[in-house]
Amino acid sequence: MNMTTPRVTNGAEPMIRLQELTKVFPGQKRPAVDSVDMDIPKGEIVILVGPSGCGKTTTMRLINRLIEPTSGRIFLEGEDVTKVNPDQLRRRIGYVIQQVGLFPHQTIADNIATVPKMLGWDGKRIRERVDELLALVGLDPATYRDRYPKNLSGGQRQRAGVARALSADPPVMLMDEPFGAIDPITRDRLQNEFLRLQETIRKTIVFVTHDIDEAIKMGDRIAILREGSQIAQYDTPARILSAPADDFVADFVGHGASLKRLNLSRVRDVELVQWPTADVSSSRAEVLASLRGSDKGAVLILDEQRRPLRWVDGRELAREDLPLADVGHRAEAIVQPNVTLADALNEMLVSRVGCAIVVDESGAYQGTVDFATVSGEIQTMRQDARDRSRAEADEMHAAAKVDA
Repeated sequence: MNMTTPRVTNGAEPMIRLQELTKVFPGQKRPAVDSVDMDIPKGEIVILVGPSGCGKTTTMRLINRLIEPTSGRIFLEGEDVTKVNPDQLRRRIGYVIQQVGLFPHQTIADNIATVPKMLGWDGKRIRERVDELLALVGLDPATYRDRYPKNLSGGQRQRAGVARALSADPPVMLMDEPFGAIDPITRDRLQNEFLRLQETIRKTIVFVTHDIDEAIKMGDRIAILREGSQIAQYDTPARILSAPADDFVADFVGHGASLKRLNLSRVRDVELVQWPTADVSSSRAEVLASLRGSDKGAVLILDEQRRPLRWVDGRELAREDLPLADVGHRAEAIVQPNVTLADALNEMLVSRVGCAIVVDESGAYQGTVDFATVSGEIQTMRQDARDRSRAEADEMHAAAKVDA
């Protein structure tokens, strides 16, 4: 029995509702998807996660009827779409897969224009939409519009795949392990960029992954699935970490819940630590005065746009043979406010000064996050989890008394 019901919209009409959704493949005794009920709220990222073979990808493909259900119903914005024309349904739903699926013989612009052309958009509207989406996903239209998929890196192809899924501005996106085939560094970067993008586009997204850490980082809600897509728990990441429904969920989440909770907080949520800074045009005497007026061991040199350049300590300032822009060591471990504290912690591990530099979208310095900040946030989250557990126990005890 789930600790939380899959009906989560508090009376509001969900963007997607799955009702007794079932799929039995020919020759199989047991359903691949067995009577799944789930409400997916508008504007949220809902993650389907579970062990291999549990039916998560099959469930997602049932939503746009790439696989036809054996029984049950699918509602999209309140409309029963179980029997409508599947091609028309898919034009209302963007789809991003692990292998991206771009047409290799078409340019990136033509790939993105696929659905708008099917919908009969005029050429000017299509060109404007292509350029708008390329810019939105971080690909310069002038540079990438006329390139072919083979001329792009894996991360760039993935961005183009997201742009194609957004081309007709669908209310819903399905994403099947979209970052699974990319190296870890690019994967983290794309995850962060997509979360930033979601703040703007606010799509309803069903996202399949096998990685619980990715689920915690990316999801507004997570559905942990057993075999047959049976829902073991459907809840927020915070609730799943602090109150797993049963041993299956606890085992799937695994150890290290404190570190996993760092994926629930973002850099923008914590107070930044300020280091002494100096402009690259400053004199060495001015930089040294800034260093001596602080309790830190180095000064961060900024360029004319306040973008981090170099870390310089007192010993390095004594070198007169190099301009200020070349002394010390390059500023590294640079993050934006939307990244998680887990990502910031990973960056700190490569920083010589033990902190991550936080910059805004223009790259201008905002402050830093250090190990003490992360440690304090972990302690706060642990206490919050204990307080929630205690409150829930008190509520259960009070309810038991009433029943008695």
